[in-house]
Amino acid sequence: MAADTTPKAGAKEWLGLAVLALPTLLLALDFTVLHLALPHLVADLRPTGSQQLWIVDIYGFMIAGFLITMGTLGDRIGRRRLLMTGAAAFGAASVLAAFSVNAPMLIAARALLGVAGATLMPSTLSLIGNMFRDPRQRGFAVAVWLSCFSAGGVAGPLVGGAVLEWFRWGAVFLLGVPVMLLLLLAGPRLLPEYRDPGGGRIDLIGVALSLATVLPIVFGLKEIAEGGATPWIAIAAGAVSGVLFVRRQRTIADPLMDVRLFRDRAFSLALGGLLAGVATLGAFVLLFAQYLQLVLALPPFEAGLWMAPYAVANIAGALVAPALAARLSAPVAVSGGLVVAAVGYLLFAQVTVGMGPWLAVAASVLVTFGLSPLMVLSIDLVMASAPPERGGAASSMSETAGELGMAFGVATLGALGAAVYRLAVEVPPGTPSHLAEAARDSVAGAVTAAGELPAALVDAVREAFVTGLGVVGYAGAGVVLALAVLVGVVMRR
Repeated sequence: MAADTTPKAGAKEWLGLAVLALPTLLLALDFTVLHLALPHLVADLRPTGSQQLWIVDIYGFMIAGFLITMGTLGDRIGRRRLLMTGAAAFGAASVLAAFSVNAPMLIAARALLGVAGATLMPSTLSLIGNMFRDPRQRGFAVAVWLSCFSAGGVAGPLVGGAVLEWFRWGAVFLLGVPVMLLLLLAGPRLLPEYRDPGGGRIDLIGVALSLATVLPIVFGLKEIAEGGATPWIAIAAGAVSGVLFVRRQRTIADPLMDVRLFRDRAFSLALGGLLAGVATLGAFVLLFAQYLQLVLALPPFEAGLWMAPYAVANIAGALVAPALAARLSAPVAVSGGLVVAAVGYLLFAQVTVGMGPWLAVAASVLVTFGLSPLMVLSIDLVMASAPPERGGAASSMSETAGELGMAFGVATLGALGAAVYRLAVEVPPGTPSHLAEAARDSVAGAVTAAGELPAALVDAVREAFVTGLGVVGYAGAGVVLALAVLVGVVMRR
């Protein structure tokens, strides 16, 4: 048997991974930390309702829209160079957001943060592929990267709550400045540079088409629950742009995205499985947080503490996934994890109003632990399937699949839960019309008006929400079980 000549990563590479982990954690934290700061900045800046939505959403929109472009740009100009440029831009935009004096300025700063964030995500992941050539080491490094993203998402409410106890709302944005300074100082010493010497020029028309594809689709998926024709028009427009984008990428010499990678069945299944798994997780996290805060009436900081176990389970599942894949094979590890996640979703469907958070927390641990092998090994497979010169583009594809999965999950399973809630809620006769409308609209609207609602109606609202939550739990179990069968059959072949 031939000796394994794959170079092993040393101390420098592992220190470099620690450097890459910090901006990854910060990016995830920035997704969630603003939710606690929103009431404070609303009182200060007085944004309109529409401006509030853009303050919250524009960051994620810009990241999703620019991921494909930035992944390919890193391959062309150098992944470390793009990472350093993005870090400097992220730090500057953080300062701009922290000291915004009106809503339009903050929206613009959040948009810049999103564009800068889109440079960091594919750069960190593709550099991991350069630094860790050994498959087992690379798998563990990807697990660490994903764990930091998960930890950052849960740390957002906890860190934000602690910061807001002592400082004004702008301080939550300044958290990113020292992290980016550390990256700028340590990156050139610990991170390798890589660029595709034959990458060619950036396809600017492709950039425009990719933005015209991803941004309307993500916007439409997020707005479906609001009703009306606008979300569907946006999704249709994005789909048309997507067809034009794919046709162009198949015919030009230097494509922005190498669509030939999708001919590899393992590559396509990895991306599709990642999207489907993250879709169930996106809806679950939303409903789990609402259950803790709106049904059990826990304050945000305490709700964040109850969500910490699911983050720990996600980290543990990510870290053991490469070892399980090496011992059992990747298809068995992924399929087994999905069965565990299905058990978690079934437990989640049994949650009631009066039982406290314990069952929901146990369900969250099983769900995130079970989904971790799918996410880690899918990302690792996507990176391994792409040639080295396309590593940044491949990384951006996996991250775009994750972004679309989150939006798709909220739009489908989240909308399913909302529809069941509206069917199940019973408004007593004689309830004032504005209160009845608030109760029928959503549990959030009902709980906001709880001081004016009869206690019986508040209880009915919470029971209806839990009914919808149960339907989503059963649907999530069905999706991940079907995915487990698909992975087990197709990947084993």
